[in-house]
Amino acid sequence: MTIGDHLHSLYRLPAHAFPGPGAPADRLPEADAVAWRITSDVYDANEEWPEAFARFCAAVDTTRVRALIVGAWEEAYDTDPSSVIEALLAARERFPALRALFLGDMVMEECEISWINQTDVSPLLAGFPALEEFGVRGGSGLGFTALSHGALRTLVVETGGLPVEVVRGIGASDLPALEHLDLWLGTPDYGGDSEAADLEPILSGARLPRLRHLALRNSEMQDAVAAAVAAAPVVERLEVLDLSLGVLTDEGAGALLSGQPLTHLKKLDLHHHYLSKPVEERVRQTLEPAGVEVDLDRDDAEEDTEDDGTVWRYVAVGE
Repeated sequence: MTIGDHLHSLYRLPAHAFPGPGAPADRLPEADAVAWRITSDVYDANEEWPEAFARFCAAVDTTRVRALIVGAWEEAYDTDPSSVIEALLAARERFPALRALFLGDMVMEECEISWINQTDVSPLLAGFPALEEFGVRGGSGLGFTALSHGALRTLVVETGGLPVEVVRGIGASDLPALEHLDLWLGTPDYGGDSEAADLEPILSGARLPRLRHLALRNSEMQDAVAAAVAAAPVVERLEVLDLSLGVLTDEGAGALLSGQPLTHLKKLDLHHHYLSKPVEERVRQTLEPAGVEVDLDRDDAEEDTEDDGTVWRYVAVGE
């Protein structure tokens, strides 16, 4: 599976694409009624992203804008969004109501997730201290320097391979308001070089006192993640635990069920998995009678077996 759809919403607001150059912009929605998607083109761009953003700032009452979605920038497969970040930070005084920002909303036709070049995104959080939601797509070159942010409630990092320094940077950050953390850990083939031990600062929950929704997914090491989660202090305060999209097998599910009780959860999401039917049933029988919603949809999780008996399993989102 790859990314086939742009974001439909952000900050509970419907996404709306700001018109391209030359398109009429006289019937725009109210500035605070939508999440504005501002985009250029990856290939043969007629307008660079900062220029599109400048047109947007001239056409829309930016003091009322609550959510921004950064789409494609020119040559994103080879160029990081430094100019995008510079433009956003230069205009930050014009966006006093901004509460949500997503960087890199590109689909596979524009740029595959693991081709998207990124950079250190921490300056955006430092520059917008009132942000409540922040998301980024693409792991190549991605950086996240440890920081303190008192307002952030949702952090989403979507990658085919999440660099270990990003995992450590997030784990070392003080995020006292964070309620929803979603990390796509990915595979070593696309730069995902973290190990389960690197998640310990997150799983301890020490810097995340309000965390209620934890997603550690799309991981090739999903069994090791599940085993680490099984004894993690943060779990007792969670409402949603999401270990979906990865290579979760009977070993990982068994470790999870043998650990601390999960019957306090509202939802356990394991969709796209490699569990046997007996283990699927064990998960259901353990949790569903307690009222836990369990997602065990296999989706397109398929195994390839070579002639020598080697079995290959895949995360949901790689390239």
